[in-house]
Amino acid sequence: MQAQARLLLEDGTLFTGKAFGASGESTGEVVFNTGITGYQEVLSDPSYCGQIVTMTYPLIGNYGIIRDDFESMRPFIHGFVVRHHEETPSNWRAQYTIDNLLKEYGIVGISGIDTRMLTRILRHYGTMKGILTTSKAPVEELKERLGASSLLRDQVDRVSTKSVFGCPGTKERIVLVDFGSKSGIIRELSKRGADVVVVPHTATAEQIRRLGADGVLLSNGPGDPKDVPHAAKMIEGLLGELPIFGICLGHQLLALASGADTEKLKFGHRGGNHPVKELASGRCYITSQNHGYTVREDSVAGTGLEVTHINNNDKTIEGLRHTKYPAFSVQYHPEAAPGPFDSSYLFDEFLELIRSLKAAKPYVPQQSVMAAATEDKIRHAAAAELKGDLQYAEK
Repeated sequence: MQAQARLLLEDGTLFTGKAFGASGESTGEVVFNTGITGYQEVLSDPSYCGQIVTMTYPLIGNYGIIRDDFESMRPFIHGFVVRHHEETPSNWRAQYTIDNLLKEYGIVGISGIDTRMLTRILRHYGTMKGILTTSKAPVEELKERLGASSLLRDQVDRVSTKSVFGCPGTKERIVLVDFGSKSGIIRELSKRGADVVVVPHTATAEQIRRLGADGVLLSNGPGDPKDVPHAAKMIEGLLGELPIFGICLGHQLLALASGADTEKLKFGHRGGNHPVKELASGRCYITSQNHGYTVREDSVAGTGLEVTHINNNDKTIEGLRHTKYPAFSVQYHPEAAPGPFDSSYLFDEFLELIRSLKAAKPYVPQQSVMAAATEDKIRHAAAAELKGDLQYAEK
């Protein structure tokens, strides 16, 4: 008979299901992800450090676990919640199962619960603390332990690299500040020939200067951006001196360094299907997201920042650009794996920004060029289709 696991929320809601993965107990912030594919990338995304992750898609594990698809060396989540986990994956690339992975890293999993009900609770009341356990302790005892626990505030320090390392390339040198970076960021930069140097989140502006950076990329990462004030200070020291591109937590830190403010969202954005509108062109991009905080719209005025993108669902800020300095950022993930790939052009835009500054020539954002090119293609296609219809009608 399969062992039992329980998930208790801080509002007293109790879910009882089947245990898989490791035996034990953990607490964390209970969140949900709406992705249909990509559970490996979710499990290995450092931005989930300290969180108990619920997958809204009901069948998880059907294509197994493939190490090559990981976004970091190991998972940092505090628990995994699914409707059904597949014990026998069907995929020629699969190396082992989710159950094996969770056991390897001591992560408790629970399946067989109503994840739709859990998600509706989190959407209505907001994310909350939870305790996930395979123990048989009385519920009252679990409530006491959950009440006495506190959410992590040092997630970035837990997931960031402790030393400097490089991924050699032949073109621009990009210093990647690791707040919990996904390997997809290095992959996208390396694909473009960049010489990538990864530094810890504690790196100072002076240390980054000494590395001979052509540009600085501020990575994604877990938690509240205000928990790493030293990072905002570092960014402030480099603004106007080096081109800067921020992703997710890096986006929020750029905002703080410029004088804007951030706040926590009710239940965050986590999934691979979030629509984002680019204000300049009116185009909508489908994006991958994983964050619980956002830049406050009313705090942007007077900072030198302008809003470039907004979320089509709740109108929160999804992109910023500095009007005085070569710096821009997005709240979503242009390095998304397994996708969508709509926004990978932002890496090209960052490198083009660096090259235009070196050449001391006017910089035209690539998305504007791409938008114009796309509109031309649409017009030509429409004209060709109309011509074909007319010819058919004449016959």
